[in-house]
Amino acid sequence: MTKFLSKLRRNEEGATAIEYGLIAALVAIGLITALGALGGSLQTIFGEASTTLDGNVDATDTGASGSGSGTGS
Repeated sequence: MTKFLSKLRRNEEGATAIEYGLIAALVAIGLITALGALGGSLQTIFGEASTTLDGNVDATDTGASGSGSGTGS
């Protein structure tokens, strides 16, 4: 049993995998935090762009290519 524990203590193969897992977890937490903080701003930006595009489509729509509702469905 002592020999097994000694060998286990010197084995570093699992340590590398754990380190990569921790790095991936930290990156994921950072991305979630950043996107959460920017979520409102991004929603505003894309909402304004959508409104502008809908207005341009409605202004140039001749009725030949669809209903012109601008909803995408």
